[in-house]
Amino acid sequence: MKLPPHLNEQDVSDRLDRFEIETPSWGYADTGTRFGKFLQAAAATTLDEKLADAAQVHRYTGCCPSVAVHVLWDFPEGVDPAVAVQKAEQLGVRIGAINPNVFQDQCYKYGSVCNRDPEIRRRAIAHMLDCIKIGRQTGSRYLSLWFADGTNYPGQAHIRRRKQWMTDALREVYSAMPENMTMLIEYKPFEPAFYHTDISDWGMSYVFAKQAGSRAKVLVDTGHHLPGCNIEHIVAFLVDEDMLGGFHFNDRKYADDDLTMGSIDPYQLFRILHEIVTAEHERGRDLGITYMVDQSHNLKPKIEAMIQTVMIAQEHFAKAMLVDQGALQQARDSDDLVVAENVLRAAYTTDVRPFLAEYRRERQLPADPLSAFRESGYAQRVAEERAAGKPDDAGGYA
Repeated sequence: MKLPPHLNEQDVSDRLDRFEIETPSWGYADTGTRFGKFLQAAAATTLDEKLADAAQVHRYTGCCPSVAVHVLWDFPEGVDPAVAVQKAEQLGVRIGAINPNVFQDQCYKYGSVCNRDPEIRRRAIAHMLDCIKIGRQTGSRYLSLWFADGTNYPGQAHIRRRKQWMTDALREVYSAMPENMTMLIEYKPFEPAFYHTDISDWGMSYVFAKQAGSRAKVLVDTGHHLPGCNIEHIVAFLVDEDMLGGFHFNDRKYADDDLTMGSIDPYQLFRILHEIVTAEHERGRDLGITYMVDQSHNLKPKIEAMIQTVMIAQEHFAKAMLVDQGALQQARDSDDLVVAENVLRAAYTTDVRPFLAEYRRERQLPADPLSAFRESGYAQRVAEERAAGKPDDAGGYA
């Protein structure tokens, strides 16, 4: 593996040691589309099972020590967060970002914090405040917010008024957070709302975060962009503004497809990570971004898809570090577009897999985490244990 003059293998290894990727509890459970749900025998049905599956990903990759949780799905009434913390610790992982759910209940048909009904807005805010309490109990450092709020038809709602309600809600929730917690505000251009979404792009997230407080940042999800969007430009802009707080790994062909990271456009992933790595090189420090997988696989085995995504993320982070920053700057200074692009492509086409295999061996990890997991028999074992409690047919819509 050819390294640029400013880098050595120990630098790459040290940075990979700090490159932690959170996995989502819901990514281990049965999920579906708007048209149906396809069950997997090994899919988790309880928080304990989700944590156990997440622990497998961490065991084989060594870089996924935390698990994001969804409060309504993972902490229904009667579930003690302290017990979940203890269970996670026993398994060698910890509870990560807290994700409120203000989109599933019937009362949110026309929105949550942007609903015209003040009682419904209050209910949504109260739920987020409850999530902060759970976050305190679990030691979570991030409150991760995504809103399905929006409208389907012109004239359906007063858009500016909804913006004001969103601002007020985020400020109230922010004021209740402990000082060690960061608010991450996600955006999505459409779905489930198809006319307008109340937080539809990074600029809106940026404005809402700025109005909420200094510990509110933007959360970028690679699936939440319109076709052709230059995501690395958005990332570079937010990094320069010190407003990129979180990053969700997945991939897409058409919309928010929840595909395995790098399965469609791995070069885009490289270009995104290059902007992050370049900023870290120039500043001489890590940017402090929290990385998370946000994928719900209906066809691929869930744990395998997570391991596959993590391996791809590590590969492309390592590739991004291989860019010869000096040669790139020299090409830019002389407006040599061909050389500048080739500097990037030289790093991108480098096969870093042998280096990563040795990197893992040095840390007593399997050189090939995916093969090692398959050979462990874990998936077959839990499939047999869990299948008995599941229906034969999911039926209906998801």
